[in-house]
Amino acid sequence: MEILKIDHLGIAVNSIDSGKNFWSDVLGLKFEGAETVEEQKVTTAFFPVGESEVELLESTSPDGPVAKFIEKKGTGFQHVAFRVADIEAALEELKEKGIQLIDQTPRIGAGGAKIAFLHPKATGGILVELCQR
Repeated sequence: MEILKIDHLGIAVNSIDSGKNFWSDVLGLKFEGAETVEEQKVTTAFFPVGESEVELLESTSPDGPVAKFIEKKGTGFQHVAFRVADIEAALEELKEKGIQLIDQTPRIGAGGAKIAFLHPKATGGILVELCQR
């Protein structure tokens, strides 16, 4: 598996508008706009930082994964995403190594990226996303 870089850090927030105040107004990061991903019941907002990004995640439904995360753990750091050269090959390699996956095959995420999540039980408690752009 070829990991190219940290693609983004995902942060669960109650409101992108209030989160935007800190990341954009206080830290001066450029707000790239928001996008709703209906399948994942989430609205995302990206703030580029060098070659990576900070992603804010606001749930669009009380039964969405981000809402459940906030209910269980509160707002804050939710996942780290690694950009990979070939997500299908990466998932096959992880399966061969016995790594528990949330997504057996890639799905489409924000910005049209192919994404897949590894289960936190397999990663020491951290939700890990693989993405291919």
